[in-house]
Amino acid sequence: METIKVRTSNNFKRLQARLRGQMGKAIGDYQMIENGDRIMVCLSGGKDSYTMLDLLLSLQRKAPVSFDLLAVNLDQKQPGFPQHVLPEYLEALDVPYRIVEQDTYSTVTRIVPAGKTMCGLCSRLRRGVLYRVAAEEGINKIALGHHRDDIIETLFLNMFYGGKLKAMPPKLLSDDSSNIVIRPLAYCSEAEIQKYASARNFPIIPCNLCGSQENLQRLQIKQMLQTWERESPGRINSLFNSLQNVTPSHLADTELFDFAGLGKTNSD
Repeated sequence: METIKVRTSNNFKRLQARLRGQMGKAIGDYQMIENGDRIMVCLSGGKDSYTMLDLLLSLQRKAPVSFDLLAVNLDQKQPGFPQHVLPEYLEALDVPYRIVEQDTYSTVTRIVPAGKTMCGLCSRLRRGVLYRVAAEEGINKIALGHHRDDIIETLFLNMFYGGKLKAMPPKLLSDDSSNIVIRPLAYCSEAEIQKYASARNFPIIPCNLCGSQENLQRLQIKQMLQTWERESPGRINSLFNSLQNVTPSHLADTELFDFAGLGKTNSD
């Protein structure tokens, strides 16, 4: 089975170099990868995780530090999931991998009412399984395929529906301090990842769980951002840059900045 179509056009080479550069900069800025790391690459079968693995493999061959990659797929037992696709793809690349079988699909569909968003519960269940596998495999970094647009969408989801100014950090220490999560595609746009995945002809596996929910809040946010980007090109990048340029004194969180202490002297 042909798993990868290699494009050599100048346009593709420029795209590949740009994505590699953006990933390398994100990794450097947040010190995501260090010598001796053993990294779990979470592979869902979607365009983002395929691109992340592809670029990390390229980086692994050229990086000044040595690190290991383990591709991990969680088979959630969704009906019709093509179980052969990822093993065949990874074996053709000679990439170490592990397929973890756990029926989170039945759990999510049983608990979440019809028509409601399943992503939250599904994500929590997946995260628990991946943390367990990380411990079993001696993993010290978990790489997720979230990109720049995912981070911005999460920012607005939290503001609009959660009342929080919060997004996805490029690097995160888990609540139990046992796992470090990294997002190497944090500087990459979804549109360019889509172009790259199409050019590479990755064997995409659609998500029939959350991907089939047409009225997701995230989809509404995505459509809003795409409209803004069409009307004012560069707006999404500007929004992402704002996450890297935060002025706590110009927000309103009393836990983040000492507003009560403003204007007071030592004698007060």
